[in-house]
This record gives sequence, structure tokens and C-alpha cells, in this order.
Amino acid sequence: MSSLNGLPAPRKYWALAATMMAMAMTVLEATITNVALPSIARDLGISPAQSVWIVNTYQLAIVVALLPFSSLGEIVGYRRVFTAGMAVFTAAAAGCALSGNFNALIWFRVFQGLGAAAVMSVTPALLRFIYSQKEFGRAIGYNALVVATSSAAGPMLGSAILAIAPWPWLFAISVPIGVFVLSIGGRILPHAPLAERRFDWLSAALSGLTFGLLVIGVDRLLSDFGSALMLLAGSGVCGLLLVRRELMQATPLLPLDLLRIRPFAFSVGASICAFSGQTIAYISLPFYFTQVLGRSQLEVGMLMMPWPLAVAITAPIAGRLSESILPAVLCSAGAGLVAVGLLIVALLPADISNGWVMACMVVCGMGFGTFQTPNNRVMLTAAPRHRSGGAGGLQATARQFGMALGAALVALAFTAVPTHGATTGLVLGAVFLAASSAVSAARPKRGTAS
Repeated sequence: MSSLNGLPAPRKYWALAATMMAMAMTVLEATITNVALPSIARDLGISPAQSVWIVNTYQLAIVVALLPFSSLGEIVGYRRVFTAGMAVFTAAAAGCALSGNFNALIWFRVFQGLGAAAVMSVTPALLRFIYSQKEFGRAIGYNALVVATSSAAGPMLGSAILAIAPWPWLFAISVPIGVFVLSIGGRILPHAPLAERRFDWLSAALSGLTFGLLVIGVDRLLSDFGSALMLLAGSGVCGLLLVRRELMQATPLLPLDLLRIRPFAFSVGASICAFSGQTIAYISLPFYFTQVLGRSQLEVGMLMMPWPLAVAITAPIAGRLSESILPAVLCSAGAGLVAVGLLIVALLPADISNGWVMACMVVCGMGFGTFQTPNNRVMLTAAPRHRSGGAGGLQATARQFGMALGAALVALAFTAVPTHGATTGLVLGAVFLAASSAVSAARPKRGTAS
């Protein structure tokens, strides 16, 4: 089937449902466990800093594998990589739900992250063959909406599940959905022409080492400074070797050519800072609400809920506003609003009413929704049309790397200031959102490619 014509109805809609459900589950698993970290830490007998690695391991596995799987999909087929990734993700989710100790849970999270990376890496490319070239913009819009709402709704859905079931159900819920996606995806997803080249194992290894050593090195800065410096130095060396190798490749694994487009590069930087800040906040807030404000688990879910709801409402409005207002202005204002909201939350007294706390969460959600949609729009439109696949891959990598880095930094904060880790995390999150606001404000107004 030609990518110009797409799939016929109703096969097109079933294929869209399969890909969007898979994306929703893989993105949800990155944030749905945040609200359960205090409960998991208590049940498994681990520290808050250790519990953060339940989130960080998943994020790190995605960051390491995202670009290699994207390249592998071009060689062996997007459909094959998607179904294999979904199978691994579903099996690992079942393993997480059945884990009886921390080590087993961490290993299953690694495999779950690898499966999620395979799904995320090829979904935008599959959409090119599901929808016609004329309708592809609509398909990208669906994908962006699913990613944005799923990422924001994770804590809210996690709180709803925890209100009626123990934390293993946060993982078990993915199993039946994964089985359903596999049952239809293996039959209806389109086949695509295969690239006639070999998989670049060396570039894949250098990419994984660059991102992986960086995140792990940041996490160990306080616990083992010497090894942390070695890990960070190793990350720098691997990154330099990767860049030198990719500059000589006709089809680079890391799309460095797009980073020469200044609006695109600034948007990538803003995205990394913003998602780092949001992840730091999402992990810190449940601990802050329970340990500092003395709220119950049920109240934590209620207090977290306004943020994703505000994102879901604000993001589409911001998308329309970006057609008449410079995205740099919207992104800078939105990220700055989240930073202010987090600082206010960090200064709240323990006897403050829940209504005021929820109002601050609304402010944060409105700010992030105002930032996210215009920033994504710049990344997708600043790149040339024939490089939209590379732009989508780098967009996902920026998002996931920011989230992995944020999780590592909040673990560092809990280790550095164990008695005030949650409050420190909120301030750190505000700093990253303020940095995102500054990068957005400095974004060039010109240089967009058609």
C-alpha cells in the first residue's frame, strides 16, 4: 500500500486505534506510578531515593533504545518492531505486577521500557502508511494529543486506581490492553518498504552509552562522586565519538542535520528543560503532599488531578493561539507560569486548605499546556517535510531524555536533603521550568523550513 494513499476504511481506523492505544499505554507507564512511590517504598522496604528508580529505570531504557529502534524499524519493518515491542511491553507489565521485591521490579521495568521504546520509535512512521499524505498532518495531531494527555493524566489515573486497588494494579492494567493491541495490530498494521542497509550497531551502542552514562552519572554525584565523574566523562567521550561518526553517515542515527535549524534546536532545548521540570514536580509532589502537608493517599490523588485536567483543556487552546501569537511568547509564558506555581506550592503552610493547593495545580497545568503544544508545533514545522520522521524521533527523544534526567535529579535531591527532599525537588523543578522559559524566549523567530 502506498504511503500516498494510506489504508482504506475501516482498516485505517482500526490501525489508528491500535497505534494510539499503544502510545497511550507506553506514555502512561512513565507517570502513572509517581503517585504510588510512597506506597511502593513502604511495602518493599526501600528509601524514597531508591523508589524513584522505579520511574527512572523505565525512562532510561526508553532514552537508550529510542533512536536505535527507530533505525531498526526502517531496516526490518515498522510493523515488526511495533508488534515485538508491544509483546515485550505487555509481558514485562505482567512481571511488574507480580514482582515481590525491588530488584525484580526494576528488571521488569527495564524490559518494559525497551518495549515502550520500540513502540514509540516507529509509531509516527506507521502513521505515514496508515493515513494518506494529505491527511498525515491530522494523524500527527492525533499522536501529539494522545502523548500530551496521557503524560499529564498519569498521576490522576494512578490515584484513581490506588483508591480502589493496591499498586500492582498500576502495571496489571496494561496487560489486557496490550493483548488487545497485539490481536489487531499484527493483522491490520501496514507493511512499509525496507531500507537496504545494515543496522549501525556501533552508532546504536554509542547513542545508548551517551544517554545512559549521563543519567546514571548524575544520579551518583553525591553517593559516589569519583565514579560519577568517570561516568559523566565516559558519556562525553561517547557523545563526541557519536557526533563524529554521524557526520559521516548518509542516514545518521542521530539527526544532527535538524539541529542546524536554530528554531528547532532551541525547541529541543526548551522541551528537555520543561519535561525535566515536570517530571521532578510529578515525583516530588506526592511526597510533598504526604510528608509536608500531611495529606492522605486519597487526598493526594485529588490534589494532583487539576494539573492534567488543566493541561487537557489548555493545550488545544494554545494550539489555536499559536497560529496568531508567536510560539516563543506562548512557550516562554507557559513555562514561566509553571515555575511560579511550583514555587508557590513549595511555600504553602501545612494548614492551607486543599482548595488553594488545587488552585496552584491548575496554574501549573495551564502553564504546561500553554508551553507544550506550541513547542511541539515548532519542532514539527521547523524541519523540512521530508525530514519529518527524524524530527518526530528527536522530539520523542528530547521528551524522554528530559523525563529521565528529571527523575535522576529528583533522586539526587532526595539523597542530598533527605529531610526536605520533596520541597527541594519542587524548587529544582521550578528552576528547570524557568530555564525552559528563558530558552523559549531566546528562540529565533526565523529559520523555519518549509
